[in-house]
Amino acid sequence: MLKITFLGTGTSQGIPIIGSNHPVCLSKDPKDKRLRSSVLIQWENFNYVIDCGPDFRQQMLKIGCRHLDGVLFTHEHADHTAGLDDIRPFFFRQGDIPIFATESVLANLTARFGYIFDSENKYPGAPAVKVHTIDKNHNFSIGNKEVIPIEVMHNRLPVMGYRIGNFSYLTDVKYIQEEQLEKIKNSEVLVVNALRIEPHPTHLNLEEALELVASLKPKKAYFTHISHLLGFHDQVSEKLPENVYLAYDNLQINTN
Repeated sequence: MLKITFLGTGTSQGIPIIGSNHPVCLSKDPKDKRLRSSVLIQWENFNYVIDCGPDFRQQMLKIGCRHLDGVLFTHEHADHTAGLDDIRPFFFRQGDIPIFATESVLANLTARFGYIFDSENKYPGAPAVKVHTIDKNHNFSIGNKEVIPIEVMHNRLPVMGYRIGNFSYLTDVKYIQEEQLEKIKNSEVLVVNALRIEPHPTHLNLEEALELVASLKPKKAYFTHISHLLGFHDQVSEKLPENVYLAYDNLQINTN
């Protein structure tokens, strides 16, 4: 059994947006307050996160996570990677932290966080990682679970989604090729982005996300990577099909 915790469900700016007077940004409902998107996946004694954005430290403190077995990266954008330095407390207790990413994402992280990847001129106090290069064509293992990588397109940028057991997690999706869709079918739980009501050039909007769910037919679907332009959590939730939900920060679900 997998325990999934939504550490963050917001888009790149989070909700509320700095300086915004939009009604959703001013909402007092805690479900309308969204950190950058990430999930914690737990089973037995294993803890893995998908993405560590700029809110990673705050998310780990809030959930009380004391050890980390690895980080799976979807892509290189800052809202999914900017918290990499904050693996330091885990590194100090555990040693090198495993990370899983494509070759292009690793190249980007190495350029931005060179002091983490430079083993020859290690800066005192810097964390270190154990690199696992992945690609869309080869499954890999974390702990004692098999992971199926799923490539989706964020406009022209490849993004890696992941299926573990019957749980599939996709973010920053705009298009998915048919052979990759096959990997998602028969998922018990599907998590996918639904950015806003209006169409967007690099993300699924609500209508497109609902169409994807209808075609794939998971038992349950949860929408994440949500912007303030989707609307108030409770109002949007009332209009969704019975097996489709808006995820919110700190929501916990269980699946196989």
